[in-house]
Amino acid sequence: MNTHNQNDFRFRSRRPVQEEHVQHYAPPRLPSRTVTSESLFNGLYEIGINHGGSLYRLKITRQGKLILNK
Repeated sequence: MNTHNQNDFRFRSRRPVQEEHVQHYAPPRLPSRTVTSESLFNGLYEIGINHGGSLYRLKITRQGKLILNK
C-alpha cells in the first residue's frame, strides 16, 4: 500500500512537464471598430444597451470612468 501523498511537495517533480505537439486553439480575431464615448453618450451620462433581450446601463461616473450594470 502506497502511503505517500502525491500532493506533498517532497514528491513533486522539480521540473515542469513540457507538453510536446499540443496545439492550443486560438479563435480567429474579428475586426473591431472604435467609437468615442462622446459619440456614444451624445451629452448624456447614461445610456441603455439592449443585448440578448437584457437591458444594460452604461454610465459615466463623476470621476470620468465607465460602469456597465445589468
